[in-house]
Amino acid sequence: VGDAASLAAMARQTRLVLNCVGPYRFFGEPVVEACVENGASCIDISGEPQFLEGMYLKYNEKAAEKGVYVIGSCGFDSIPADMGVLYTRDMLKGTLTGVESFLMVKSGPEGACIHDGTWKSAVYGLADQDNLRKLRKKIGYAPVPVVGAKLKRRGLVFYNQEFKQYSIPFMGSDVSVVKRSQRYLHRELQETPVQYGAYVNIGGLGSVIKLMFAGILFLLLVKFSFGRKLLIKYPEFFSAGRFTKKGPTQKQMDGTSFTMTFFGEGYSEGQDPQNGKPNVKICTEVKGPEPGYVATPIAMVQAGVSLLEDAACLPKRGGVYSPGAAFSKTKLIERLNKRGVEFSVISKPEV
Repeated sequence: VGDAASLAAMARQTRLVLNCVGPYRFFGEPVVEACVENGASCIDISGEPQFLEGMYLKYNEKAAEKGVYVIGSCGFDSIPADMGVLYTRDMLKGTLTGVESFLMVKSGPEGACIHDGTWKSAVYGLADQDNLRKLRKKIGYAPVPVVGAKLKRRGLVFYNQEFKQYSIPFMGSDVSVVKRSQRYLHRELQETPVQYGAYVNIGGLGSVIKLMFAGILFLLLVKFSFGRKLLIKYPEFFSAGRFTKKGPTQKQMDGTSFTMTFFGEGYSEGQDPQNGKPNVKICTEVKGPEPGYVATPIAMVQAGVSLLEDAACLPKRGGVYSPGAAFSKTKLIERLNKRGVEFSVISKPEV
């Protein structure tokens, strides 16, 4: 990332900047600032709620004045989740009130790994939870009303009947991003807000035990600056090879794919969601190639194309938006479907 003058010069020459340089908490803001000041829109692939919501607090009004769009989390975090919830809603006949998603990442014989930039973001993000809470207080979000039956929160580890394996809550930014989209769509377009829970399938009991040890170690170390230094210096050791300084090989990428399955519930047409139990269900999925290096650029580039080509369908005012808020009326899902990040309905059990 260059100095302020060269960032400003870059922003002046273009309508849209795609920013891939993380951890965004260290490198993200100067790019957003240069874009907003110089009239360019900006898209990033951040999965860091503190950065995403901090940019909303600082730049939303100014971006609106300048008529530019700043849209964060346009990678694997959190386009599949955010657009997946909207897709599920649009495919259900009736009113969708709750969705849970389950992520499965399959890898080939070579295994899979992720570059340590993502690891760094997680280390600093977890160390800084208090500031995220303060930031949210400052923004003063209006609560999103609960419509329909309240979605139950699941435990830290639970056995999942649908997939016959264990699942844990997904630690990424998906839930916070979906919530921002739902709040916006409810407030601005009077759409029924959807409750959302995100989980990831981890496999059998052996995986659970390994993950619990790694998790406890991580949480102990992340509290202290010495511990954070260790985590950042030896990502491979502390993540059991999942995060490396080199990132995945081409073979690993070729052998890896993801499936995100959404189980939605709601109320059939003519049923009042404020009364009684949900009486319709739907199951949809988003699937695609390796998440970090193949699906993420597809998602980011198509978000950029939608911003430029579906401009008439974007929110009327500029501002800092989550993907679902910005793209709910655009052709983004169609564009993704054509390029290998595929949205589909698996089943629609009747009432």
